[in-house]
Amino acid sequence: MFQYCLFDLDGTLTDSQEGIIKSVQYALSFFGIEEPDLQKLTPFLGPPLQKSFMEFYGFSPEDAAKAIALYRERFAPIGIFENSVYPGIPDLLERLKEKGMLLAVASSKPECYVRQILAHFDIEKYFDVVVGSELDGSRSQKEEVVEEALKRLGILTVPVEKRKSVCVMIGDRKFDLQGAKAHFLTGVGAGYGYASAGELEEEGADYIAETVEKLAQYLGVC
Repeated sequence: MFQYCLFDLDGTLTDSQEGIIKSVQYALSFFGIEEPDLQKLTPFLGPPLQKSFMEFYGFSPEDAAKAIALYRERFAPIGIFENSVYPGIPDLLERLKEKGMLLAVASSKPECYVRQILAHFDIEKYFDVVVGSELDGSRSQKEEVVEEALKRLGILTVPVEKRKSVCVMIGDRKFDLQGAKAHFLTGVGAGYGYASAGELEEEGADYIAETVEKLAQYLGVC
């Protein structure tokens, strides 16, 4: 049984699609880009915003920084609350804590927003460690976020050959699995999140939970 569980936030603990996509849409409009089809913006769910604006719309680093500022202009007061906890998540977290597990959130979202969201939904109390990126864009890569979470949990000293048996990273995108592999953790895909078809399989997930109930079963608390 695992001793440590790291969770991604968006698409894993909460369904934040509406707030993120509408805030991206808002930012793009200032660059003369009107995108009425919100489904075309779903690739923004998961990776760091700067990378997404540059990769999907060809923005320069400078324009990407401006777009992020505009995104936050809407996200901070409005988009952050266009969000909901997946059914079954609070119960899952409570049962994991009852089993004595140490829990962490490892998200590429700015840490201040992560904490605000967890507090808003009254699930912050379940987590021993909460890690996100910095507002200046540093520590935004999933590998960096996971490393910081492991550091705060005090398990970077655990030999790499033993980590897969004691620590699991749970997330809905390939970036979460990449973060797990970079630090020799078990990588579990949240198949109910935002991954494209085949994404989690191609990235080599150790297990894919199609529902929160299946995730609870895998973690031994169902």
